[in-house]
This record gives sequence, structure tokens and C-alpha cells, in this order.
Amino acid sequence: MAELATRKLPLAGRHGGSATVRLTAAAPASRIALRAPADSIGSLSQALGLQVPTRPKTSASNNGRHALWIGPDEWLVIDENGADLVGVAASSGVLHSATDVSHRNTAVIVSGPGAEATISGGCPQDLSREAFPVGACSRTLLGKVEVVLLRLDEETFRVEVWRSFSDYAFGLLSEAAEDVGL
Repeated sequence: MAELATRKLPLAGRHGGSATVRLTAAAPASRIALRAPADSIGSLSQALGLQVPTRPKTSASNNGRHALWIGPDEWLVIDENGADLVGVAASSGVLHSATDVSHRNTAVIVSGPGAEATISGGCPQDLSREAFPVGACSRTLLGKVEVVLLRLDEETFRVEVWRSFSDYAFGLLSEAAEDVGL
């Protein structure tokens, strides 16, 4: 995750929202795309300091670190404190693939009572609390771009998006937030 602090953040200074929702650019974070067989999960969990989830649409979080289940042998691991996640995963000593995607992704935090409705303005997935409870995550579409959603709490979502699509995603969320605020 070299140079993360000095590279210009794609959404630096951007904010938006309405009376019921707030959009903010997430702080810089380190990220890895992690692939591993089932028998490596225990050691990777120990190294990462959280239980790597093995069920669809689930995540695990501990001290600013999140592991999001993306597929049967695939996770997005995010560390809000900027840890060297490739090195942490390597310390597990088990078979895995960890690719640093810190510069590929950025995130938008969507919070407030209108957060669910704002994201639903461009996402076909059911984001109700029953279908998408706190801790739920998924790879889905927001308008025309792929995103990874994580529900952080009852009224807060983290929307992970590739930096090259971040202006589009932020703009779509901003327009949806204005509609929700009416």
C-alpha cells in the first residue's frame, strides 16, 4: 500500500446528500483481493485478526478491518488503518493469493435514515434490513458500475467502487440523495 497517503484521492473534498442522507468520501484504506481454499481459512483468520466469513453475503469486522465474502473462495479485505495486508496474509503461512487493490478502489460512505433509499435509487438489490442486515455485503451493480456494498450499521453503508468509476457512482448517489430528501 505504498504511497497511499500521497496519491490524490479520487473523491477528495466531495460531499453530498440531503436532509436525510449524507455522502462522504471514505478515508484512505488498504485493501486486498484475497483468494484461498477452505483449509487455509483458519490460519488466514488468525493472521488477519478476524474470522474470515465462509457464508454468502456475510462479513467480519474488527478494529477497522473488514473481510467481505465475495465468492466461494474470494474476499475483499479492507483495513481502515492502512496495514500491509499482503504482509499480514503472508504471515499466515498457508496457500492463498493476496493482491493489493488499495489504489484500484475507493469508497463512499452513505449514512442517515435515507441511506437505504439513496442506494436503492441505482441498485436493484433488496437492501431492506430484513434482506440486508448489519454486516451484510455483496458485489452488485450501482447504475452501470460494479460495486461492493457493506452495511456497517442500521443507517450506514460503505460503497466500494473502482476509482475510475468513482465520479459516476458519487454523482448517481448524489442525485438519488436529493430525490430521497424531497
